[in-house]
Amino acid sequence: MVESKVKDEIVERNIRLTGEIIRYILNNPKVLDVLPDKFELVLLPEDDPEIRQLNLELLDKYGSEGKPIVFARIKSSARQMKPSIFVPVAA
Repeated sequence: MVESKVKDEIVERNIRLTGEIIRYILNNPKVLDVLPDKFELVLLPEDDPEIRQLNLELLDKYGSEGKPIVFARIKSSARQMKPSIFVPVAA
């Protein structure tokens, strides 16, 4: 029961961060100009290792369904979000 509550807390934090990144993109639409079409966004909060690990595990488990992957490194505790968004390039 406690483990379920902790997971629910992590999921809620992840949802909040997802909302913040969507708000950031809506306020800065030029960001989309440099991103691939129909990408899979993976949030990697620098200051929340639980969410970072969960999101990497979800990516590993479910993959990106053939979509390009875009990583967003963010600080979840920052008052104003300014993520580092990057697309890994195959060598």
